[in-house]
Amino acid sequence: MSGDPEETRDAYKDWAENYDDDTVEGMGYVAPAVASDKLRALLPDTSIRILDAGCGTGLAGVELNKRGYQNVDGMDLSPDMLTVARRKEVYDDLREADMTETLDYPDNAYDAIICVGAFTHAHVGPKGFDELVRITRPGGGIVATVHEDVWDEDKYADYLKKLEASGKAKIREADEADYHVHKCRLVVLEPV
Repeated sequence: MSGDPEETRDAYKDWAENYDDDTVEGMGYVAPAVASDKLRALLPDTSIRILDAGCGTGLAGVELNKRGYQNVDGMDLSPDMLTVARRKEVYDDLREADMTETLDYPDNAYDAIICVGAFTHAHVGPKGFDELVRITRPGGGIVATVHEDVWDEDKYADYLKKLEASGKAKIREADEADYHVHKCRLVVLEPV
């Protein structure tokens, strides 16, 4: 279930400057590294074009950069989080976007998408995968975390099976992985 975009923007407005310390140091947030490692194993060519969807303060962008990826764009709902992400200097393009709506990117715009932390409580629901698939080229890859608490509650498994049945993407994985103090499902899709 998706949350109210204005409430989400407001929550991150106050949290943006302390987000990295609170999550990485305070909660042991490892999901950006875990997802980046998975993307590297899936698509090792570091020249590919990647979108960090729901990039927040840029933690996944930093991890991608450490793994040699240089063509990374980011988008997030919160302008305040984007301000912090911009300071990390790991993105070519950063823009404000709402993942519960149609995204302002052309079909097949990216070789890969990484999405860490957006599929969680009161954020983006399973339908958000539709747009990620649309803007990823066939044969590319999508690596996304889904917080363990919403996996069953929001019926992600059922939704992803329907997405696969539609012929738009193949489910490569949906395995449990480390996130922070909680676990997540690390979803890997291949657009068709």
